Amino acid sequence: MTKTHQKQNLLDFDLDGMKAFFSENGEKGFRAVQVLKWIHQRGMIDISQMNDLSKVLREKLQEVAEIRMPEVVIDQLSNDGTRKWLLRMEDGNCIETVFIPQKDRGTLCVSSQVGCILNCSFCSTAKQGFNRNLSTGEIIAQLWVAAKTLGQFEEGADRMISNVVMMGMGEPLLNFDAVVAAMKLMLDDNAFGLSKRRVTLSTAGVIPGMDRLSEECGVAMAVSLHATNDELRNELVPLNKKYPIKDLLEACRRYVNNGLKRHITFEYIMIKDVNDSVAEAKKLGRMIKNIPSKVNLIPFNPYPNTEYEPSSQQAIDLFVKTLVDNGIIVVTRRTRGEDIDAACGQLAGKVQDKTRRSLRYIKAVGE
Repeated sequence: MTKTHQKQNLLDFDLDGMKAFFSENGEKGFRAVQVLKWIHQRGMIDISQMNDLSKVLREKLQEVAEIRMPEVVIDQLSNDGTRKWLLRMEDGNCIETVFIPQKDRGTLCVSSQVGCILNCSFCSTAKQGFNRNLSTGEIIAQLWVAAKTLGQFEEGADRMISNVVMMGMGEPLLNFDAVVAAMKLMLDDNAFGLSKRRVTLSTAGVIPGMDRLSEECGVAMAVSLHATNDELRNELVPLNKKYPIKDLLEACRRYVNNGLKRHITFEYIMIKDVNDSVAEAKKLGRMIKNIPSKVNLIPFNPYPNTEYEPSSQQAIDLFVKTLVDNGIIVVTRRTRGEDIDAACGQLAGKVQDKTRRSLRYIKAVGE
């Protein structure tokens, strides 16, 4: 059953929202900065322990506000060090968040929706269907839970999470306001303090959202391209029927030319005998040659009942060579967390029933 709350969840506020909240409650705006630091830098969610606020203010604040976190249902650690959390929201819906440690960085993959409405044919999340958007608090809570679990809030601790990618469940630009508010907390020096180049939003190509994002929160942009012609992309990414490749590439040019001094990362999933030929690589190189960009090749990660197969290593190597020979910067993503279904395209909000040792989907109305 869905819980109802009269108290305001302070996780839902970026700095401007927090200042407005304190102002509405007759308090000075600098209190917003204090509370943001307590929550997002010190990991404190007990208002009564925020001891640089007066006792009177703390008591007043507890009457009208609280800090609500999702429930950690499963915390899984992969053989390669990747870590995945299954988080249950108050209404029973579940989402997944993944941490990928590397030598030079620690990347957190964050979800923006419960499920996904876009129905991309190669993605396991799409098979779950779509339930709802996440709130700002539910989005930033994923970063908070990961930081807390990894010990990042402890005094003198290293920053374990150096990068955040909005590449988890859902299409971020279809939940624009909540996602932008959460990313502002990621960027705010009074909160998590990441740089814009270390926060990346991945989109399937919601062009109005891309244009709006360049004005409001110019983080790094990744575009899920996956094909070089509209016929194939219509199959792989049905959103292409609304925003075809030509229009999408123009939106990418606008994004990098809007004074952001950014490049676009084109994500391209490698599917055997579908989009992995040398001819496709040559065409891709021609398409994006005049856009400041790099290509992130992603090996397809199989899931139950999929019709697709991953490209062979030989096909991937030829694809890479063809792009490089055409002057394109290429990165081949290494599959991480596959043994815990945490790899790209595998997130599906599943809970393990330990009594029957089976996997079942979380229903739209909860467990």
